[in-house]
Amino acid sequence: MPSRLRGLSGKVLVLTMTFVLAAEVLIFAPSIATMRLNWLRNNINKAAAASVVIDGLQPRTLPKEVQADTLLATGTKAIVLRKDGTSRLLAMTEMPQEVDGQYDLTDVSTLDAIRDAFETLIFGGNRLISVSGPIGDTQMQVEVVMSDAALHRGLLAYAGRIAIVSLIISVITGLLLFVSLNRILINPMRRLTRNIQDFAEHPEDPSRVMGEMSGRDELAFVAHHLASMQEQLQKTLRQQKNLADLGLAVSKINHDMRNILASAQLMSDRLADVEDPMVKSFAPKLVRTIDRAVGYTSEVLAYGQASEAEPRRRRFALVSLSQEVEDILALDTGIQFICQIRPDIEIDADSEQLFRVIHNLCRNAAQALAGSGSDLPGRIILSAHRVGSVVSITVDDDGPGMPRKARENLFTAFRGSVRSGGTGLGLVIAREIVLAHGGTIALVEKPGPGTQFRIEIPDRPVSLDNFRLKSHL
Repeated sequence: MPSRLRGLSGKVLVLTMTFVLAAEVLIFAPSIATMRLNWLRNNINKAAAASVVIDGLQPRTLPKEVQADTLLATGTKAIVLRKDGTSRLLAMTEMPQEVDGQYDLTDVSTLDAIRDAFETLIFGGNRLISVSGPIGDTQMQVEVVMSDAALHRGLLAYAGRIAIVSLIISVITGLLLFVSLNRILINPMRRLTRNIQDFAEHPEDPSRVMGEMSGRDELAFVAHHLASMQEQLQKTLRQQKNLADLGLAVSKINHDMRNILASAQLMSDRLADVEDPMVKSFAPKLVRTIDRAVGYTSEVLAYGQASEAEPRRRRFALVSLSQEVEDILALDTGIQFICQIRPDIEIDADSEQLFRVIHNLCRNAAQALAGSGSDLPGRIILSAHRVGSVVSITVDDDGPGMPRKARENLFTAFRGSVRSGGTGLGLVIAREIVLAHGGTIALVEKPGPGTQFRIEIPDRPVSLDNFRLKSHL
């Protein structure tokens, strides 16, 4: 990370000092204008006091030496008194040829005062100026001609003092903000940044999770949610590792299983040629079961590769699939399998994938019933009905029901299993298959004991040309 002076702290320090200096400049302009006006008014007041005394000596004229002393005391070169519409020159050392500026202090606007102050500050020092102003609350006015050298020196000294004070204020303010923002904002942000960097290097290390941050501000809120996100990411990484290990194990098992099933398939083909009636009745079911197992081994890695294979959909009678599920389950006498599907109900789906879904749900129901410990016979009810273009399939049992933890993690791999030691992959795969068909699968709340799943699979949309062709036929 950058150093504090090169990072956000340094930028805040520089910006703070810049803004404070800018504010001081805005304050400096009217203040220096006020200082100039006050300086000029003080000189006007001195000249006014002298002019009143001199005017009282009429009709006598002051000697040249007294005029020089009066002008020296007032810092002027000439004094003129305006009274009753007339002007009288009271004192003068020498008649100036011309003045460089004339200023009337009777009524000065703020902008004019600021402009005149900067004009004197920049161009003054060697100019003769004429300044006039009222004498108290009377109608008399006094006008003086003077050099602006002393005024220029005073303005420069005042500007220097203001600059030094402004710089000190900006540095102190900047340092205070620097320390405060580092404590309140920058330090927590640097801690968050370091934690993100450390966690990115070793995301599986629990010690790299963000710790609690004191306070109740936004940064503490961000730190809390960052810690939650990191913990969730670590759980996900552990699950992904389990999936990777499972995929490796399954691929090894799949390789050996296919060889075993290939041998079993050859023997089942020979059994089909045996003339024994009992063998002939069981041989087709055995052949279909082994063929299905061979197909499963070919697609067993599809889940680890992100998704199931694309459904090969066709219309078929759902009752035949129900019969195959019952045959494969081979339930004992303590569990009844009840099929409530009419023979005329057809579904547009991949028969092999839909078999896996229904078989998985029925097998889960049978295992729950077998492990319930009840002396009463359990029942698995498979029913279906069509509403328009949607076929709704229900798998219902009267077992002990699904635990709350399993309900909260339903359709979540390694967390949604009901049985101890289960992985929960069955429901995850079932959900993927149903979603690939454009359907839905959900756990249905029922008033009595047991578990009920509902699957809804819509028919494929028919193109307009095919619909017109069927209509004509």
